[in-house]
Amino acid sequence: MIWKLLPDASSSAWETDGLLAGLTLVTGAVLLLVFWLMLVYAIRYRDDSPIDRGKIAEKTFRFEISWTIATLVIFFGLFVWGADLYARLSIPPKDADQIFVVAKQWMWKVEHPGGQKEINALHVPVNTPIELVMTSEDVIHDFFVPAFRIKRDVLPGQYETMWFTAELPGTYHLFCAQFCGTDHAAMIGQVVVQTQSDFANWLAQNGTSGTLAQQGAPLFIRYGCSGCHSGNGTVRAPSLAGLYGSPVPLSDGSVTTADDRYLRDAILQPKRQVVAGFDPVMPSFAGVIPEEDLIRLIAFIQSLSPERPR
Repeated sequence: MIWKLLPDASSSAWETDGLLAGLTLVTGAVLLLVFWLMLVYAIRYRDDSPIDRGKIAEKTFRFEISWTIATLVIFFGLFVWGADLYARLSIPPKDADQIFVVAKQWMWKVEHPGGQKEINALHVPVNTPIELVMTSEDVIHDFFVPAFRIKRDVLPGQYETMWFTAELPGTYHLFCAQFCGTDHAAMIGQVVVQTQSDFANWLAQNGTSGTLAQQGAPLFIRYGCSGCHSGNGTVRAPSLAGLYGSPVPLSDGSVTTADDRYLRDAILQPKRQVVAGFDPVMPSFAGVIPEEDLIRLIAFIQSLSPERPR
């Protein structure tokens, strides 16, 4: 089959292939059955057929009911399998390494927690769960790695997450699968899967002056966040110490989790989810903080928790 022309380079590739193969085989079998019945009917009741068309045939629903129920059960089983696979691919493991990806016409900008940066390339270690936190600076893009069987829209104004575990060292194609402008075809890159030791060497050779969290500390002061959230400000605001990964009660009575999406919305759309017991006085930083600085600020807020939730 055509998908077997690609390597099974991630932990979920074989299951995705199996689901696609099941859908292809079942729909192909149903298609052949329907066309076979049509062909039999056309031949049996052709114009010069000797069959008496005036005779009322005894009707039975056993055949129709049997094959309808059988195909319904099979398709429902494939649906449950696909829904379960989608759910598992949507929830990254708690021990996944987090990497930020910013899409822009027409490139992929990647930042690692240690501050390492890449353009149109993504280096990852083998046999390690990787969580991608992705957003776009302009239009809708789509992060697609065929060898991993992963594909996710990257939307402006919000974070999308996706995870994978690469199982085979090598270099694999990265595409934008959503038409994003005149140079859409040039928005390509590569995912480089390395052994643990090679990846550690790559991180060391491409080290920066500080991690994302360390780079976010001065931004926390520059953008005035410390004036309210440091505990010494004149404005009463929620404390950020230990916030990441914790439940947050909201003024409407609901409770949310302080993940990457929540922190981003709290900075850019602070009045969307107001913390219970606090006034909605925080200004919006939409259009003020660029995506790269936003990533560093969120990494700094994450570092205020004892450790990333496990």
